[in-house]
Amino acid sequence: MASISLRALPPGQRATISAVTADGELGRRIRDMGLVPGAEITITGRAPLKDPVALKVGTTTLTLRNNEADQIMVAVPH
Repeated sequence: MASISLRALPPGQRATISAVTADGELGRRIRDMGLVPGAEITITGRAPLKDPVALKVGTTTLTLRNNEADQIMVAVPH
């Protein structure tokens, strides 16, 4: 599986989080939202200027800014 930044996923794409590279407060906030390695996500949409990105993890829909999405690496199934 290829590992890419969450920002690079197109809408409708499913992936599994492989790593969260953020440290400190941002890293803690990302992990508190359930975005931890092994979690499966689906990109549900993007704003017209592609920021923020909406995603679904479990039954919860979240939005992240692109600079936050850059801190999350995901594995994309082939």
